Amino acid sequence: MDSTPHGAAVTAAGFGLKGPRGWAFRNIDLTAGPGSLIAVQGPSGSGRTCLLLALTGRMKPAEGTAEVGGLPLPKKMAAVRAVSALAHVPGVAELDPALTVGEHLRERALLQGRFGGSLRALLRPRRERRAEARALVDGALEAAGLDPESLPKGIRTSVRDLERLEALRLSVALALVGGPRLLAVDDTDLKLSDEERAAAWAMLRGLAAAGTTVLAVCSEPPEGGKALGEELVLVRTGDRPAPAPEKAAPTTPVTSTDTADPIDPADTADPVDPTDPADAADTAVEGDSRPAADGRAEGHDDEEGAVDAFAETGRA
Repeated sequence: MDSTPHGAAVTAAGFGLKGPRGWAFRNIDLTAGPGSLIAVQGPSGSGRTCLLLALTGRMKPAEGTAEVGGLPLPKKMAAVRAVSALAHVPGVAELDPALTVGEHLRERALLQGRFGGSLRALLRPRRERRAEARALVDGALEAAGLDPESLPKGIRTSVRDLERLEALRLSVALALVGGPRLLAVDDTDLKLSDEERAAAWAMLRGLAAAGTTVLAVCSEPPEGGKALGEELVLVRTGDRPAPAPEKAAPTTPVTSTDTADPIDPADTADPVDPTDPADAADTAVEGDSRPAADGRAEGHDDEEGAVDAFAETGRA
């Protein structure tokens, strides 16, 4: 049996993404071999999700170079999308709370059978196709560590009734059905207890050890790393501190006896405020790796410039 990892190697140099309102992230460098666990750490609004989407071919970068499995970005974005999968990405790849676990799994299996294989595979007997789909789903659930029988209502449990860790496992299982070489997981440790966080990282470590390259966004990186015999690559976003605000120049009050020329109304216009999102793109500091405007949603990335860039240049 071939033990060579089927995961995709990921490299980037000077990688950056810019939207109409400024830079989402910039100057990202990384080198990760197949079967690596890549942890993208940073505060909310620092470009973590945008980096995840750019490295999976869902957003078009503005500068630098990157390759996923030997496929260059942005030249081969469609090919990168074909070998990667997203899990737990708000607004892009998220669970429907109104559906049950079984409905999610059946829908994913149908999509995989219809669009994930060759035309010849569609011509096989229905019994063979159903058996293959069942095997894919069972394998994905096992790899994600989700046992439907342990849920309150089994496979009929609604997503809204799942615990946060169970929902994360289901999202990962759905992404694994297609057998991706690169699995990208957003908000890995969002609102998880210490015990749940450890369990989530153990799941992702297991996937990486089995050969799949894993790219995981987090607020805190996993512990262990090389000590556990794994290839852990840590990428940090938003490391640069905010520039110090400029001090206003002292002004001399004008008295009734002042004979100076009248004040020009153009001189009294409000100065550009670097903290205003509307002015951020014009006042961005060259080389700054932070987005021009902070994320709006607490708990996950929602960079304004990045959202617009995604709408213009990428697709899930």
